[in-house]
Amino acid sequence: MHLEQVRLHYVTAGYSPGVKEAVVLLHGWPQSWYEWRHLMPELATGGRTVVAVDLRGLGDSSKPAGGFDKKTLADDVAQLLHQLGLERVVVVGHDWGGAVAAALALQYRQLIIRLVLLDIVIPGIPLPGIGDGLAGYWHMQFHQVADLPEALVQGREAVYISWFFNNFAFNPAAFNAADIAEYTRCASQPGALRCGFGYYRCLQEDAQFFSSVAEQKLGIPVLALGGEQSIGAGVKLCAEQFATNVEGGVVERCGHWIPEERPVVLLEWLNGFIRFE
Repeated sequence: MHLEQVRLHYVTAGYSPGVKEAVVLLHGWPQSWYEWRHLMPELATGGRTVVAVDLRGLGDSSKPAGGFDKKTLADDVAQLLHQLGLERVVVVGHDWGGAVAAALALQYRQLIIRLVLLDIVIPGIPLPGIGDGLAGYWHMQFHQVADLPEALVQGREAVYISWFFNNFAFNPAAFNAADIAEYTRCASQPGALRCGFGYYRCLQEDAQFFSSVAEQKLGIPVLALGGEQSIGAGVKLCAEQFATNVEGGVVERCGHWIPEERPVVLLEWLNGFIRFE
C-alpha cells in the first residue's frame, strides 16, 4: 500500500473490508512478515483479522533513504492501519518490531488496545540495576558504523544473517534452507542492507523519543515475553518501566526468535491475552 512517504507490503489473514479490529504483527531484523508464517493461520481462526506488515526498508516494502527511527516507523504503520479502516488493534512486535509496537502504543493510545513485546528492550528505558539492556550486543555497535557493514556484508548476506539465526537461537533447526533463502532474498534487494542497519543508526534518536513519550505510562494490558537464552526476564522488567498493567515472563528452551522457535507456546500466550472488548 502506498503511503505518504513509502510503500508498505503486508499480508493478511481473515481480513475483509469493513473490519475495524485486528491483530497486527511487526517483525524484527533481519526478517519480514514471513517470521509470523507459523502463527497467522491459527491467529486468524474464530473470526480474527490478522495483518503482518513489512516495515519500511525491509521485506518487500520500499527502500527509502531514511526514516528508520521508531517514531517514524510507527507513523507508517498507523497510516497503513487507517487506510485499512482499522480502529482497535492488538499489536505484537518482535525485536525492532517490538520497539515500533511500543512507539505505536505510546503515540496512538486510542488505536492500540493491547501490546505484546517479544524479546526486545526499548531504547531510552533503563532497566533498574542494569541500565541499557541493549549495550552488551556486539552487533548493536557494528551496525551503527557508517557504510562499513554494508561493504563487508554485501554479497555475503546468507552467511551473515545465518550467523544470527544459528547463534541467537536455542534451536537453530527451527530455520530450514527455505527460510534462510527467503530472508536472504529480502536482505539482498538493492538498499536493503543500508535500510536494515539504519534501524540501529537511530538508537540515540530513539532513546530520546522513548524517554520523553514514556513519561506518561501506558495503562493498556501489555504482554512481555523473552527467550530463556536471550533477553529473558528483561523484557517484562523493561515493560514495567513504561506500563502499569504488565504480564508475561520467560519462554523456556528458546532463544531470540520466539515466533519461529516456539510458535505453539507463543500461540497459547497470545490466545490467552488477545481481547477486543
